[in-house]
Formats: sequence, structure tokens, C-alpha cells
Amino acid sequence: VGPAGGLSLAGALSLVGGLAGDSGVQPAGTPLLLDLGGLDPAGGDALSHGQGLDCWEVRKHNSSEWCRFIQSNPDCRLEGGFLDYLQGVFCVFPPRLLPLAVTLYALWLLYLFIILGVTAEKFFCPNLSAISTNLKLSHNVAVFSLTSLLHGVTFLAFGNGAPDVFSAVVAFSDPRTAGLAIGAVFGAGVYVTTVVAGGIALVKPFTAASRPFLRDVIFYMVAVFLTFLVLYFGRITLGEALGYLGLYVFYVFTVVLCTWIHRRQQGEGLPPPGPWEPEMPTDTEERESSGVNSGDYGEEYQPLLPSRETSLHILTAALSPLDYRKWRRKPWYWRLFKVLKVPVELVLLLTVPVVDPDKDDLNWKRPLNCLHILTSALLCVLTLKSGTYGLYQIQGIFPVWGLVTLLGSVLAIIIFITTSNEEPPKYHCVFAFLGFLASAMWINAAATELVNILRTLGVIFQLSNTVLGLTLLAWGNSIGDTFSNLTMARLGYPRMAFSACFGGIIFNILVGVGLGCLLQMTSSQLVVKLEPDSLLVWILAGALGLSLVFSFVSVPAQCFQLGKAYGICLILYYLAFLCLALLTEFRVIHLSAS
Repeated sequence: VGPAGGLSLAGALSLVGGLAGDSGVQPAGTPLLLDLGGLDPAGGDALSHGQGLDCWEVRKHNSSEWCRFIQSNPDCRLEGGFLDYLQGVFCVFPPRLLPLAVTLYALWLLYLFIILGVTAEKFFCPNLSAISTNLKLSHNVAVFSLTSLLHGVTFLAFGNGAPDVFSAVVAFSDPRTAGLAIGAVFGAGVYVTTVVAGGIALVKPFTAASRPFLRDVIFYMVAVFLTFLVLYFGRITLGEALGYLGLYVFYVFTVVLCTWIHRRQQGEGLPPPGPWEPEMPTDTEERESSGVNSGDYGEEYQPLLPSRETSLHILTAALSPLDYRKWRRKPWYWRLFKVLKVPVELVLLLTVPVVDPDKDDLNWKRPLNCLHILTSALLCVLTLKSGTYGLYQIQGIFPVWGLVTLLGSVLAIIIFITTSNEEPPKYHCVFAFLGFLASAMWINAAATELVNILRTLGVIFQLSNTVLGLTLLAWGNSIGDTFSNLTMARLGYPRMAFSACFGGIIFNILVGVGLGCLLQMTSSQLVVKLEPDSLLVWILAGALGLSLVFSFVSVPAQCFQLGKAYGICLILYYLAFLCLALLTEFRVIHLSAS
């Protein structure tokens, strides 16, 4: 409820999805202030607002006063999250062990990126795909092709961009970390359109698809120009936030319409979707292909009367994240990375159901799916607002998590009794929605911790949120795109990988900025005020716009024949931009005082 009695849009949506943080209390009608300058290493007072010193000034005090400064300064309170990183580094660790604390925080930061990647790839995206499959109303070839295309630019875009969007939404939820969101969205855009796109051209010279490339670059330039105007005027209204989302809807409509017109002009109709993508089996698929029951020995070697598996055997097999046959033939670095992922995958398998429409049994695991009724519900309650609602006690007696446990257990027992191990129930598609919600809560929780630890590192090293966003957060969220696109190019699909560089990040900037600002508006505050106090914000926006203009001019000039020269130019451009950004951050380059 807003300060004037109105319903807070951020509060209402956070009850549903847990996506928004507390936006603070301000007088009715006053625009919400999001400071994009962040922490000013030059000594600017960008965050105090008359409530004390900026938190980054803790390093200016004597080390014996660090803990008291952190505990007494309101600016040092982290919004949301389960761990207080600032108190940990300045109160738990003695000053002489500060390097150890920074090292542990850096390792935990890397592990958070692993959690985001595993959750999005193996749980969030598959459930989104299952939901889109269940929503199809016709199996007609033409309709199926159009819905498959719509699935690619909506559901898959949401799945691939989930870490970026969730990180942006969480960062926008706190005025002190809004610079992280702008830095990450723009920084990832510069990185993907230069380093990743240039790497594809270096790995596999190719001929780009002309019309899709021009369409995506034009839409992306419009999105960047709109963001530049928002930063220039220093505020974003409700109409402008909805305009971001509306522009993405228009982009989706344009993609579908252009593809339909192109196929009609060719006179080929709408062919059924074929194997246009390289086959890259997941761990689960390889596990099935290596199993005894997958047909490796041919049908004549299959037992005539296969024995039924017990529920205990199904549960233990479903909870095993390791395939020992695959483990033996993989190199050592793959094994090392798998060891790091096993704890995450095990917890996710316990709490997130996955529906696979490509399997005969739809990935129905009766004992595990019944367990998911309980664990997924507990996960949602205990991660919503960092457990605030889950720990709330009804009438001061019974906690909410206890009620959820009771109801979930009863429902799980009913489903277990009324179903069988061999055949999934008719309502099995509901588990896809449950898995989508549970994986979204995991991503939101990891993104919240990620933003908090980045802000803590900014306080320790006296770095602005913008530079942390355009480097660490942008690199971490884009590492998956880098490897997948370069791998796709090596497999002989450079055009697809190149199109993904420009098409995928359109979703990130339009939905990330639009939804992030929209969630901060209330019924009495329909304007979010943005204050780009730092020169770095303008350099970042200009660098992204200039890189898009460079590609928009140079690619048609080369008749869409992209080779190593184009790739080298893009990578050199990014290195020059990174040097300029760092020189600006450390005040080597700065505006002269008027």
C-alpha cells in the first residue's frame, strides 16, 4: 500500500512473482529517484540525501570504526537477500583478513553466475517450452510453424534472457543499485554486439541474412535511442515504461509478419519445422541415450516383459545429477565444472519439476513429482521477499511455512495415491507452470544476492555501480551467450548465431528497463526519476549506439559478407570502449568544472 493509500504496483506484483523489492516510502506525487551515478569515487554525495554519509566512505575511516559505521549508516543496509555482505566483510572479518573476504566473495559471485546459468538452461527454459507447447491450439502445419516462430521470439527469448531481466528488475528495485541495471543492460549490449558477433566472424566467415539483420539492428537502435532520451530528460513515465514493453510486442509481430510474407513470396508456403538447429543433446538426453532402456541394443534385445521399477528406484534415479558413463569419457575440466554444478543441480532437482513434451512419459517421475508439490511450494514461500512472508505467523501462532507444509503434504499424498508410475496424469501439464514459478523464484533469489554482492564489492573498492554493471554483471550474464553462439558457429551455423546476437538482446533492454521501472511505480507515483550523474553513463549509451551504427553501415557495405576483418574491428572497438570506460571511472578522463 502506497503512502497515500494507493496500491503499490511493485508490492502487488511482488506478491505474485517476488520480482520487485521495496522501493522505499516517498511523499505522494514525488517521483521515485533512481540514482544512476551510484558510488562516486571522486567524493560526490550522490546517495546521502541528508540521511548520513555514503556507504563507500567507510574505507576513509579508521579500520576500528568500520563495523560501527556500517551498522549505524542507513545507506549501508542491503535491500532483500539472505546474507548481509557489508556486515560480513566489515564486522565478521578482521581488517587484516579483508583480502580473504574479497576472495571468498569473488568465488561466491562466480558460483551465483553458475546457479543462474544452470537454473535458466535446465529448468526455466524447458518448462517455458513445455508451457508454450501446451498452449498450442492447433496441429495444422501452417499454424504450427507460426506458433513455433512466436515461441522462439517470446518464450525462448524470455528463457535465454531471464538472468539479465531478473538482475535488471532487482537492481531497479533499489535506487542505490539502479546504475547496475543500466550498466548491465548497456554493457551486455556492447559486449554481445562486438565481442560475440566479432568472434563469430573470426571463427566462421559467412554471409549474414540481410533482412533479419537490418530489422533487428533498426529495432535495437530505436530501443537505445529511447533509453538515451529517457536518461537525457531524467525521468521515465508510466506511458514510456509501457512503451518499452509495447515496442517488444511490435517487434514480435514484425518478426512473425516478415517471415510469413517472405515464405509467401517464395511460394513455398509454410513448411513444417525441420532440423534447422544443430543437435546439441543436454545431460538428460545423453543420460537417456546411455541407459539400458533407451534402445541401444535394438528392439530384439529388449526384454519381452520389462520389470516395473519401484518408486524408491525411480526417486533415486531421478535425483542423480551424474551420468557415470558420460563421466568416464569426458575430459578433466568438464569433470571439475560438473563437480561444481552437482550441488546446484541436486537442489534444483529436489525443488523444481520439469515437464518434457518430447518424451513419451513427459518426464513423469511419480515419487519425485509428488515431492515437488511440497518442496516447490516451500521454496516459493521461503524465497518470496527473502522469506519475510514465509516466516510470518498467522494470528501470532502458526507460521505460514507450516501451513504450506501441511497443505502441500496432503496434496502430495492424494496425487501419489491416485496416480501410477507408468502413466502421467492428465493434469501433468500443471507441473510445467509449477516448475516455471519455482525456477523463476530461484533465479530471482540468485539475482538478488548477485546485486547485493556487487554493491558490496563496489563499496570495498570504491567503484561505481555503472562500471560494475558494464563489466562483472554484463560479462557474467553474457558468458552463456558467448559459448553457445561461438559453438553454434563452429558447428556450421554462423548465421543463426549472428542473428541471436542482435535479436536476443532486444528483449533484454526493452523488457529489462520497461519492466524494471514499471515495478517501481505506484498509484500515486507514476514517474521514476533517473539521474545519470556520472559521465560513464553517457559514454556507455554512446558506445552502444555507435557500435550499432557501425554494424548497420559496414555490414551492407560489405554486401553482408562478414569475414575476419569485420570481427577484428569489433573486438578492437570493445577494447577501446573498455579502456575509455575505466579511464573515466578512475577520473583520468573527466568533465572540467564549469
